[in-house]
Amino acid sequence: MPKQINVALIGNPNTGKTSVFNHLTGLNQQVGNYPGITVEKKEGICKLPRGLKAHILDLPGTYSLNASSLDENIVIELLLNKNDKDYPDVAVVVSDVENLKRNLLLFTQIKDLGIPTILVINMADRMERKGISLDVELMEKRLQTKIALVSARKKTGIEELKELIINHRQISTEPCVNASSIAPDYFDRLRKAFPNQSLYKLWLVITQDVNFGNLNRNSLENTPDFQTKKKSDLKRLQQKETIVRYQFINGVLKETFKKDVAAAKDLRSRLDRILTHQVWGYVIFFGILLLIFQAIYDWSSYPMDLIDSTFAFLGEWTKDALPSGVFTNLISEGIIPGLGGIVIFIPQIAFLFLFISLLEESGYMSRVVFLMDRVMRRFGLSGKSVVPLVSGTACAIPAVMATRNIEDWKERLITILVVPFTTCSARLPVYLIIIALVIPNERVLGIFNLQGLTLMLLYLLGFGMSVFSAWVLNKILKIKSKTYFVIEMPDYKLPLFKNVGINVVEKTKSFVFGAGKIILAISIILWVLASYGPTDEFDRAEEIVSEQYGETLSSEEFENHVASVKLENSYIGMMGKGIEPIVRPLGYDWKIGIAIVSSFAAREVFVGTLATIYSVGSDEEKTIKDRMAAETNPILGGPLFNFASGISLLLFYAFAMQCMSTLAIVKRETNSWKWPALQLVAMSGIAYVAALAAFQLLK
Repeated sequence: MPKQINVALIGNPNTGKTSVFNHLTGLNQQVGNYPGITVEKKEGICKLPRGLKAHILDLPGTYSLNASSLDENIVIELLLNKNDKDYPDVAVVVSDVENLKRNLLLFTQIKDLGIPTILVINMADRMERKGISLDVELMEKRLQTKIALVSARKKTGIEELKELIINHRQISTEPCVNASSIAPDYFDRLRKAFPNQSLYKLWLVITQDVNFGNLNRNSLENTPDFQTKKKSDLKRLQQKETIVRYQFINGVLKETFKKDVAAAKDLRSRLDRILTHQVWGYVIFFGILLLIFQAIYDWSSYPMDLIDSTFAFLGEWTKDALPSGVFTNLISEGIIPGLGGIVIFIPQIAFLFLFISLLEESGYMSRVVFLMDRVMRRFGLSGKSVVPLVSGTACAIPAVMATRNIEDWKERLITILVVPFTTCSARLPVYLIIIALVIPNERVLGIFNLQGLTLMLLYLLGFGMSVFSAWVLNKILKIKSKTYFVIEMPDYKLPLFKNVGINVVEKTKSFVFGAGKIILAISIILWVLASYGPTDEFDRAEEIVSEQYGETLSSEEFENHVASVKLENSYIGMMGKGIEPIVRPLGYDWKIGIAIVSSFAAREVFVGTLATIYSVGSDEEKTIKDRMAAETNPILGGPLFNFASGISLLLFYAFAMQCMSTLAIVKRETNSWKWPALQLVAMSGIAYVAALAAFQLLK
């Protein structure tokens, strides 16, 4: 037996597949993309008895092998390709005890592929409460497999599943449904034309847009010995196959599955009546949002203050402890402030991911999607568009990719174009630092934190603008569309805190390390540009300050003035002065202008850029917030970050398309530079006009 077993974890959405994956792998997992495809790939290592290991691949959720999305295509292509390094030695199909009939359709199809297949029946702890009883031994016999009864919540059945994985070779690979019975003559001709190939794999290649080694649909259709059917005929055969499979499944469940309806204690329908109510549903959702943003501000203030002061101390300590010179200045004035500008926001970003994970785990997020379908339809979208819009609060990139589940091209295109308006986690650092500077830390009615209310309004503003833009695009784009909205409503359940914890850690880590690489590189570049200059004024900074102020300055004031003169005459100062006429009407100075330009790489770079610029030659004991609060407006006087300029900046970042990665993904998803170019121009124009209007009205 090999030392490592490849295991494919497969299942319908909402069956608890992620919970099983987390129990098997713990924190020994990683997230990446499939080669050449921007679809998330989760894999991990599970330690088995007898010194064995299992490589667990968590495949995208799929309802059947009759693919209707790119995610499902990935599942099929892996299961067809024996040469793939991830090709499974054993497939583990995760099902939900309350939805076995639907889940078993996928199970019977995978069995037809000749892969040893284990059936996991999850949520076994709910059987007694729902009045369900199973004859597991008879079900194993009928399905020709081994079954693991698992409760991810109570952590039961996991060890039994590991034993089944080890002994996977003892599981029958015989199909439990004869799919060829739907058209015997057709399948006989197919078998004779390709005698050395798996019959069901050939059928999937014919009916799906997938590849099977050197075979694809075109090569099969052009084979002299075999004449395939028209697409309409194949579609009818697929439907017939599904009927045959469900007839078999119904027969198995009739013998092995019993449900006492009277014993089932179900509050779901009563909860749904309240949470999806046409009035109270929206009130409750708004209340939950209000609670989330209040908690984000109230709970995170203490760790944020600690992180801020720690990085200020670290910069000062580095300058004192290391020998003076260019390298020490780079670390204390470039790298430490730049990284500090992003690390400070970890608590609030972690809390945001925590609440989103709780809503998803509990089953409430599906109700939000259903609820918002009523709103979306008026603007040319459907409830399916809410999934990308909600996931856009984490990051626009996976949100754009999530549109692949939207079948209609017009609806999908509009969703792709408007998703970047939703407030992603990269905007949070900008929002949080500006709100802290210009919005008083006071309470409304003695309950609601004013800063938390402002943050919630920015989220609602982003969502509102995305919906309004969708309405405009729906009127402008002349593309015919006709779609239907179908969504599965999972049962309510208490969140599994292990799942929530892993999700928060992984997503926060992904954000911090992803942003950290960019910020570290840009911080070094900015420090170099701010620490050197080409002009005589840069070299004569001390002489210029002495001539201007004489002996009237203290040593600290003298150093600060010298640093200011050098900064203005550095490379970055000259660049900033060049763009200052464009940003001055918005209430910004050249330093903010540089931060805005550099943040086109990624929005969160804005804070790191200002942290680096303000740290060059500055008092290391001050935090980034202190330095920004001390900046004065060179034209109007008073604080640079006042209410007018602060609201202007918040609106600019609420609407601006400042993420090169998102533009690249939009190009990939639409297969054209036309749409990302439209996004960049339109969103930047809207951001500039909104910021200009806000500053001119409020100054």
